[in-house]
Amino acid sequence: MNAQVRVWCLRHAESENVTAALAGALPDAPLTERGHEQSVRAARALAGDPIRAVYASTAVRACETAEPLAAAHGLPVLVVPGLVEMGIGREEGSGDPAVRARTAEVLRSWVVDGDLDERVADGESGHEVLDRTTTAFRCIAEWHSGETAAVVGHVASLTLALSRLCGLGSSVWGAPLAHAEPFLVEWDGGRWCCAAWPG
Repeated sequence: MNAQVRVWCLRHAESENVTAALAGALPDAPLTERGHEQSVRAARALAGDPIRAVYASTAVRACETAEPLAAAHGLPVLVVPGLVEMGIGREEGSGDPAVRARTAEVLRSWVVDGDLDERVADGESGHEVLDRTTTAFRCIAEWHSGETAAVVGHVASLTLALSRLCGLGSSVWGAPLAHAEPFLVEWDGGRWCCAAWPG
């Protein structure tokens, strides 16, 4: 991995699990009508960029967000399981505000306090989420030396991974990723950089 790699990152567009205030990875939740419009706007914003591959988590909402972008470049959507959202175990799909609060508390522990042992119920630890997400980014960098790719993921897993990879630390906390707003991260052969966190 010696040549520069540019990766446009996006949190998925607005989805039904978000509007219903349900917690968890919820892989089958589709985009809302507004979410489909957001994904088309994101594709238009990146239409002039020489994107060589479009990756998404296995979640329906991530794939649906990626589809207009991939189509604009004549590409398929390539799914990467390591990009999925943090798992919260038995609390998956809960509408309980206390579960959502606990999920935010755990993410804060990971990003701000660096405590990756924390987890929601019997869900994933920060170590697990960080390992699989950073592995996905490293593989993409290996596959696209000297090229540009796009990644559609999720707020918690992207925030944790990129805050670590790019050395942003706790500065990203309080600036949550908006739906379907592209931002650039770059691999220069030695380190990752995110010049402007979009939150």
